[in-house]
Amino acid sequence: MIKKIKLAIVAFVSVSLFAAPLMVPAAVYAADEIEQGLCSGANLNASSDGSCDVTAEEAQGTVNNTITFVINTFSIIVGVAAVIMIIVGGFRYIISGGDSGNVQSAKNTILFAVVGLVVVALSQFIVKFVLSKVSNATT
Repeated sequence: MIKKIKLAIVAFVSVSLFAAPLMVPAAVYAADEIEQGLCSGANLNASSDGSCDVTAEEAQGTVNNTITFVINTFSIIVGVAAVIMIIVGGFRYIISGGDSGNVQSAKNTILFAVVGLVVVALSQFIVKFVLSKVSNATT
């Protein structure tokens, strides 16, 4: 057991050491963006005094687009994970060999994965509904 833990720690440290140099360009790029000002990161035009030329409608649209992007990305990740879990549950069901404990565990895996897909689908509708109501209320 201790050998497995040591092996896991060594593997994590090794991967971290090899992955760290790959993250340096991202940090340099982020520092460059900060130096250019916050307006450039938000795709806005900076005026001569350094403030951003943006109207309330543009800011609302930017916030809505950001929230929509985050929710869509999260939904894709959760959807892919749920489909993988349905496949894993089906595979476990096939190889259960009639053992009632393994069959029940496989059925639960499939059930929870389907429930996860339903929750993700409903969250999409709820977020779009809320964003449309908020944007209609502010205009």
